[in-house]
Formats: sequence, C-alpha cells, structure tokens
Amino acid sequence: MNRQAQAAVLFLVGGAVLHAGFTDLYLRYVKAGLRPLLLVAGIVLIVAAIATVWYELRPRATQENQPEREPHDQRSHAHREPRISWLLVLPLLALILVAPPALGSYSAMRTGTALQQPWGFPTLSAGDPLRLSVADYAGRAVYDHGRSLGDRRIRITGFITLDRNGAPYLTRMVLNCCAADAQPVKIGLSGQIPAVLQPDTWLEVTGTYTGKQTRDPVNDGAIPFIDVSQARPVPAPHNEYENWSS
Repeated sequence: MNRQAQAAVLFLVGGAVLHAGFTDLYLRYVKAGLRPLLLVAGIVLIVAAIATVWYELRPRATQENQPEREPHDQRSHAHREPRISWLLVLPLLALILVAPPALGSYSAMRTGTALQQPWGFPTLSAGDPLRLSVADYAGRAVYDHGRSLGDRRIRITGFITLDRNGAPYLTRMVLNCCAADAQPVKIGLSGQIPAVLQPDTWLEVTGTYTGKQTRDPVNDGAIPFIDVSQARPVPAPHNEYENWSS
C-alpha cells in the first residue's frame, strides 16, 4: 500500500480500538483492567495516521512553491500497489461489525482445568449467601480444604459444561491478560441440581462446601465440588470472563 492507504488503515484500526474500548466489546478480547491502555493505543494509532497524511502531503505543497525544474519522467519509478493488499481491511471490518462470542463449553471441555494456588486466602466478607467467583471457590476448596469456607452458604455463577459421561460442571474461563490465554476453572455439582442441563447454559447455584473432588480427564487437575441446595438459570453476565485476581 502507499502511504495514504497505510494511514487510512491505521486510522480505521485506531477507531475500531477506541470503539471497543468505549463500549463493552473490549471485554471479549482483554481483561477489564486493560481498558485504559486500550484507549491510549487507539489514540496513538489515530495520531500516527494523521501524522502520516500530514508528512505525505507536506512535500507536495513545498514542491508547488518551488521554481519549475527540468521535466523528469517519474512514471518509470512508479510502482502500482497490488489491489489484493486491500484484503488487509477485511479483518478490521470483522472487528468493527462482528463481536466474537466469549469462549464457552466447547473450549472448556477440551482444556484441562487451570486452577492455580492463590497467594493467600483473604477474610471473606459478611453476608448470607456469600457470592464468590468460580476461581475463588475452587482455590479455597482445593488448596485451603474449605477451612475458610466453613459451613457458609456460597453463591456462584458460571456456565454448564458436560463431560463425556454427562456429568455437569460449573465453569468460568479465566484470563491472565486476554482471551487468547483464557483457561477454564471447573467446579463439580452435587446435591439438588436440575435434572436436565444444557452446555453453555448460565446457572446461579447456592450451596455449601463439600470435600468431594475429582480429577480432570484432560490434565488430571483437581476439580472440587459444591453441594448445591438451589440452582436457577440466569442470563449471561456483563463480563463472561473472570480474572485470577477476582
């Protein structure tokens, strides 16, 4: 592409990044804490596009004010850019027009649970039931053996995944940085669970800690259970991903 075309693509990419950053679309790509950096990146791209156009047009304006020189055939130095290079714009249009869905059960059941041992177990807040993330409950259940959970009633939201035998897990995809490194954390369900569960259905469960565990058949990782006393379908949350720090 020539410089003007490059500037146009830069401008469109910057605009798409700003559009994603000012809306909730960015949550499909990166963790929520990276929003300020995403906005800065979009502004930098737009400024770079404007500067590219300005530097490209500036020599032409200078040449018009200079005395006429000997004619020179510049056609021999011209290079015609292949039109196929404009296909680079297609991924950009997809970014603007198509919002990719968050990773769900298909990815989760083909990836082993990625539960990590927390640095510590902060004191839980008051209230009954206590709302926890999937990663927080799983970490306390496996690495603290439920001591910090006790007999408290816990409320957790996640989507349903089913293993090869049809056993249900409450799952969330957890991010380190962006959707490219998303990995699942799974919790087994026991107790009063619905008789029929469909993959990718979002469920809010209320229950208590149980020492029951199983091993993930993909990577042999530990999967804790929760003893469910109540479960109900819910809409997908505003942010379908969790962070390790959440």
